[in-house]
Amino acid sequence: MKLFWVFLAISVAPVSCLADVHKTRRDELRKALPEGITVLFGNTEKEAGDSTTGFIQEPNFYYLTGWREPGAILVLSPAADAQPNEILFIPRRSPEQEKWTGPKADPEDSAVARSTGFETVMPAERMETELRRLLERYPKLYKLQDHPASARLAALAPLREISNAANQIAKLRMKKSPEEIALIQRSTDLTMEAHRAAWRRAAAGMYEYQIATTMGAVYFEEGCERHAYSPIVGSGPNAVTLHYSKNSRRMDKGELLLMDVGAECAGYASDITRTVPVGGKFTERQREIYEIVLGAQKAAIAAVKPGMTIGKTTPNSIYKVAYDYIDSHGKDKHGNPLGKYFTHGVGHHVGLEVHDAYDPTLPLEEGMVITVEPGIYIPDENIGVRIEDMVLVTKNGAKILSAALPTDPDEIERALAKPRQK
Repeated sequence: MKLFWVFLAISVAPVSCLADVHKTRRDELRKALPEGITVLFGNTEKEAGDSTTGFIQEPNFYYLTGWREPGAILVLSPAADAQPNEILFIPRRSPEQEKWTGPKADPEDSAVARSTGFETVMPAERMETELRRLLERYPKLYKLQDHPASARLAALAPLREISNAANQIAKLRMKKSPEEIALIQRSTDLTMEAHRAAWRRAAAGMYEYQIATTMGAVYFEEGCERHAYSPIVGSGPNAVTLHYSKNSRRMDKGELLLMDVGAECAGYASDITRTVPVGGKFTERQREIYEIVLGAQKAAIAAVKPGMTIGKTTPNSIYKVAYDYIDSHGKDKHGNPLGKYFTHGVGHHVGLEVHDAYDPTLPLEEGMVITVEPGIYIPDENIGVRIEDMVLVTKNGAKILSAALPTDPDEIERALAKPRQK
């Protein structure tokens, strides 16, 4: 019930408060790019949205504007005294297109400015005229280098230096606001419920896709828009494939079942992995490997604090903490250390995207949200174990946002011993 009221408070927050959050982000970006005009294109329905997924806004654009409709353009000028110093351009309404995808906002409607916090909203076709006017004052242009529509800028300003704004926006996105953390926590809470539902249902004879469907149904029922990524539900030999997504195999008793599944709710992602025994009990060897992975994860989370990093080769990296633990505990069946079976990174940033924007040169800071997910994958033993939690970097350490979902093997076995849900 507490979760419901937290989300309700966010959902019904005054529009002006949410608009203020986005405006603050634009002001910070303006300060970071003081010498030029920033032009960001939102996604169009052709670029991000079809009959399978529906429309999805470009995450950097949404982060700065809060605008969810297609075809919009953001133009920022650096000087606070320039009027206007930020313009939201949106397409004029198309009655023909609206027959297919529904009504859209009208750029002439004053309610758009009130709801978004933009003092100036213009029809999209005026962008070129306004951009030329602004370029008379500022020498540089900034854009998102990898967005398809950004190529239009080179044609509009062929003699201008055009730089990539992505890294500066990533620096802003890395540190989450209290509002963002609350939304990430909600996605995480519902993802944990999805994993619990899977534990209640998993059994020999079932198919991986049945478990994936059970998990997704939990958070879709609660209003989440989509999976944060394609669900990974791998049993037996499939547990050793890092991004296995066929989810088509029939599972058997005595195997491990690895479930890497996360919800995206109100635009914010979660990412949790648990590995459980099909049939309810770990074998001796499965438990040995599982406890090594769990020990590595505990050591890595204990090392999380401002100033640490998550890269494989960066200084003060929690990856090395996890790797060293795995490599110094246990052996494969040939007597070799297990470090070589930890084949991926230790974690990543999470936010508007499950692999969220980040600057790899920057250390962790208070307010960042990352995953910590060591794993061991031994193909010739059909053993794949990954344990992944959502972790908030705090002033002096870390808070596990997904701590309510057990990782202790005894707790997992007790949970699996409860009556199954068919």
